[in-house]
Amino acid sequence: MKRALLGEFEEVVMLTVAILDEEAYGVTVTQEIERKTGRSVGFSTVHTTLQRLEEKGFLSSQMGGATAERGGRRKRFFTVTAAGRKALRDVKQVREELWRSLPPQTLQLITG
Repeated sequence: MKRALLGEFEEVVMLTVAILDEEAYGVTVTQEIERKTGRSVGFSTVHTTLQRLEEKGFLSSQMGGATAERGGRRKRFFTVTAAGRKALRDVKQVREELWRSLPPQTLQLITG
């Protein structure tokens, strides 16, 4: 069976959605990625990636209730689907296989 292909940022976004569990929406995903990676990411980049992952069937979303703090707007919450969990497992397996295949001397520091 063919493995799912995920880009590096897609993988980071999906892992972050899984970490946040029921609190995963655009803003919290963006903040958590920045906190965990030390990498500055734009909300629009995260939002676009969340939509793309949902279109691929790796995430699903549902609208939350309207809140006064958001001016009556609702949040779209994301969860990882069964297909998304499989894709993450596949990516993890490929990465682990690649790391195990590295010759030990490849990552050793050269000392003078």
